[in-house]
Amino acid sequence: MALKVTQIRSSIGTKPKQRGTLRALGLGRIGKSHVLPDKPEIRGMINTVPHLVDVEEVS
Repeated sequence: MALKVTQIRSSIGTKPKQRGTLRALGLGRIGKSHVLPDKPEIRGMINTVPHLVDVEEVS
């Protein structure tokens, strides 16, 4: 199981920690997607920026 994470909102005006989390997820622009493994570490990063990303499960 994997997670497809897509950035849906801009990181302008967010805290530096949230911008760093987006970079760690492999995102940087609105509309950019990245497929990541479904691990607790990745889920924690997604929970840090739920208002900026859209998540869907892929197999």
